[in-house]
Amino acid sequence: MLNIGLTGGIGSGKSTVDRFFLEHGAYIIDFDALAHFVEEPNGVAWTEIVNTFGSQILNNDKTINREKLGNIVFRHAGKLNILNGIVHPAVIDEWKRRMDAIQMKDGRAIVISDVPLLLEVGLQSLFDLIILVYISPEEQIKRVMKRNNFSRAQAEERLKAQMPIDEKIAHADLVVNNEGTLSQTKKAVEEIWKQLVEKEKEVGRRGRLFS
Repeated sequence: MLNIGLTGGIGSGKSTVDRFFLEHGAYIIDFDALAHFVEEPNGVAWTEIVNTFGSQILNNDKTINREKLGNIVFRHAGKLNILNGIVHPAVIDEWKRRMDAIQMKDGRAIVISDVPLLLEVGLQSLFDLIILVYISPEEQIKRVMKRNNFSRAQAEERLKAQMPIDEKIAHADLVVNNEGTLSQTKKAVEEIWKQLVEKEKEVGRRGRLFS
């Protein structure tokens, strides 16, 4: 089994790249989806989040209003660190359970875990390889403004909460440039997939690529 961590920056288009890898046969684990799962009412992380940030972050059905929570933590780095300290351990535990299930089902699987804050929280050691989905910071701002109906200031605030995407390149084994057309991105993913298939064969012969 080959264990890949995929990251990028806000607005970089990781979900699109995930979809193209899925079409080639990859197993996809979305850490944002895992975070939603552990933050469900009375879930592993829900109680501690509510106790820490207050019931005003809840919707009427007791689910966490992520926009309200985001408005609190993205303006205060210390509060963002507190939130990450609650959510990340719960997410990692759930990720390990799902990885074990995939391994039991398919020992030759290529698993791609979409981890937005992979580098920020130092999770590199969990993976055999790191893939970065890249777009320029200016393009990030434009896409976030359009996608979220944000002002430029709001978009820049979100970017400041993450490691600058240009700094992430040095930490990546492979880079998908997602600034072009969909067909260009799809072609780039296809070329990287061929490399991953060969890497998985190496893992099968020698064990994990890295200790």
